[in-house]
Amino acid sequence: MRLVLASASPARLSVLRAAGADPAVEVSDVDEDALLAAHPDAAPAAVVTLLAAAKAAAVADRLTGDCAVVGCDSMLLVGGELVGKPHDPETARRRWKAMAGRTGELLTGHAVLRLADGAVAQEAEGHAGTGVRFAEPTDAELEAYLATGEPLAVAGAFTLDGLGGWFVEGIDGDPSNEIGISLPLLRRLLGAVGVSVVDLWAPRG
Repeated sequence: MRLVLASASPARLSVLRAAGADPAVEVSDVDEDALLAAHPDAAPAAVVTLLAAAKAAAVADRLTGDCAVVGCDSMLLVGGELVGKPHDPETARRRWKAMAGRTGELLTGHAVLRLADGAVAQEAEGHAGTGVRFAEPTDAELEAYLATGEPLAVAGAFTLDGLGGWFVEGIDGDPSNEIGISLPLLRRLLGAVGVSVVDLWAPRG
């Protein structure tokens, strides 16, 4: 079974490769802002799942043959606010000032589409949430972190598997979800469409 990751995230790709899979990568062209605007009252878990499903569907439309397409989207729920990528230093700075010393929940929506001869034959979706306890970086540490550019392009303005890991006190739940793709949830979703994860493992040298 060919596995296709509908995401540009190098962290998600790294998690899958470390877990034995070697997916092809196809980046979707979903207008996330438009989709969010169309569902202003959706619950946080529904928001990330809608985005994941849209990404998987957009990529599936381009593919032929038999494969399983995986779409994901992550956002951080903190202080009652659902936030994604900050994109600029000032937004990232504000978010860190608000979440330092607090606890948030990293939510990731997952969608799996199984294609047969290029048509969607089966689908499954769900979400996972992992708690994260943030440290309180000093002003100098925060400015240095912002200057690296890393927090600008990731959900919640932090990473667990990069420089941001220095400023995370702990997590509660699935660590792979904190990186953007929940292996336990993905295994269940793939199973729901008839794909066993062991069949995705690349041969070991």
